[in-house]
Amino acid sequence: MPAIKGTAVAPGLALGPVHIVRARPDTVPIWTIPGEAVESEIARLQSALDAAREQLTRQEELVRKASGEQDAGIFAVHRMILEDPGALKQVGTRVREERVNAETAVQTLIDRLRQQMSGLEGDSVRRYADDVSEPWKVVLDLLLERDQEAVAAGDEQVILAAAELTPQVATFLERSRVLAIVTETGGRFSHGAVLARSFGIPCVVGVPNLLARLEQDMQIIVDGDQGTVALRPTGDAIDTFLESRRQRDARQAGLAAHATLPAITPDGTSIGVLVNLESIRDLDTFDVRYCDGVGLLRTEFLYMERSQFPSEEEQYRMYRRVLDHMDGRPVVFRTLDIGGDKQLPYFQTPKETNPALGWRGLRVTLEWADLLQVQLRAILRASAHGEARLLLPMVGSVDQVRRVRKTFDRVKTQLQDQGYWIAEDLPVGVMIEVPASVWVLPELIQEVDFVSVGTNDLTQYVLAADRDNPFVAKLYDPHHPAIMRILARIAEVCLEAGKPFSVCGEMAGDLAATLGLLGMGYTSVSAAPNFLPELRFAVRHTTAVEARELASRLAVAVSSEEVQELLAQQHRRLYEQLDTSGMSSPGS
Repeated sequence: MPAIKGTAVAPGLALGPVHIVRARPDTVPIWTIPGEAVESEIARLQSALDAAREQLTRQEELVRKASGEQDAGIFAVHRMILEDPGALKQVGTRVREERVNAETAVQTLIDRLRQQMSGLEGDSVRRYADDVSEPWKVVLDLLLERDQEAVAAGDEQVILAAAELTPQVATFLERSRVLAIVTETGGRFSHGAVLARSFGIPCVVGVPNLLARLEQDMQIIVDGDQGTVALRPTGDAIDTFLESRRQRDARQAGLAAHATLPAITPDGTSIGVLVNLESIRDLDTFDVRYCDGVGLLRTEFLYMERSQFPSEEEQYRMYRRVLDHMDGRPVVFRTLDIGGDKQLPYFQTPKETNPALGWRGLRVTLEWADLLQVQLRAILRASAHGEARLLLPMVGSVDQVRRVRKTFDRVKTQLQDQGYWIAEDLPVGVMIEVPASVWVLPELIQEVDFVSVGTNDLTQYVLAADRDNPFVAKLYDPHHPAIMRILARIAEVCLEAGKPFSVCGEMAGDLAATLGLLGMGYTSVSAAPNFLPELRFAVRHTTAVEARELASRLAVAVSSEEVQELLAQQHRRLYEQLDTSGMSSPGS
């Protein structure tokens, strides 16, 4: 059977038997509770709640031992969700007033939580809705006496398969027993996905009709690099897998030899290799020596992982933790970027016909000034402990930057008057995502200290193609010649102004595209942690002359196919070097 295509979430290869994590039934039984039995039903509900909290505590401790405090935090959040007085009241009231069984009352709450986000756009929003309801699903399992049991006693390693990727699935077994995880649904930025990457577990999500195709203990191959799953592999398929794994291990060893070396071309041109962090929990998933700093910390995930707005003190502690961890390396904090496909369960933005073009990013925080002021206070306070930088998302005009600057200066003065020690100079930058910002960049750059290009949103706005819309997603093309020319235009303006400029979108994670950006003059790129070693390898094995030649050809390409072929040539060249001399000679 050919491999089934899904979405790659965590890299790596695995071959082994499947253990299907039992799915919940489609329906929950409902019955009426006699008046005299209501209090005993409430007691049964409370017992399930207590057991769920104990289970979450055990999972938190397991994750803390395996991966550290950061990753364990989601289970503390889940316990907090189970202590929400409003939710507890809803469940208890339904049992008491409507006299229904506890299972039905809990299922009603789960349905209501999911319905609250059903009208919102974007896969990542729906995944966060799942995260909010997940602890209540644990309670439901316990009420139904379906608490998951581990695989039979022993130490056999298995591949976990489930309907959706949740933290409970990611921690279902001890890490040493999990070869890979594969699910029917799930998102790259869900808590379960973060845990899989943190644990180093190969993971593929979005595999259609997965559970209907599987049997317990069936042998499968999971390719977390390509995002595929192969069922019942033949001898030839297994031989191919073993050879691929050998080559991958050799390649990773070769890349590791370059991971801590400066990203400098053989003829002396350098580029900063920075890391994107989806969550503060990502800090423990990579070696800080692999990067020159954090090019993008998406602070909204701190908000999304809470049941209410984080306080100034909570934010300060988190931001300081990042700066302390990075040990003097710069950290770019992007201000809150909610709206569109990123929603807060406790702060509902209006339903919009086209949320990608709606109320999001800086448009929200400029209107809700308290959100911006609290976050600026926390970042400025944290700046006393490291090299902090501030990045503004969804900027479309000079006026917007000036408004933030006024707020920034006012908050800075307040903190100084209150006796806080803060950095004398905290650089402020803008993300280039809105096409209008490209054409006012000569004026915009005079208001800021640096520029960071968000190629993901910029691409969909330039091409008028929403990535989350299945009817036009195929039109989303980061290799479109228009994108190449815009990147070249941004470089020209920034070079003339003498300001540093970076790319922090997915394009920065492509080693060939990074060479093109180097040739255009970009001073840094910021990518996911797993891309850092190969970016350094690519720079160290390409001359500045070659990079500039590539950049020139990309800027005049007339088709996506031409851009793709130019990048493919670089891929072939670099991987050939890696598979030969690169492994044995880091300085070559």
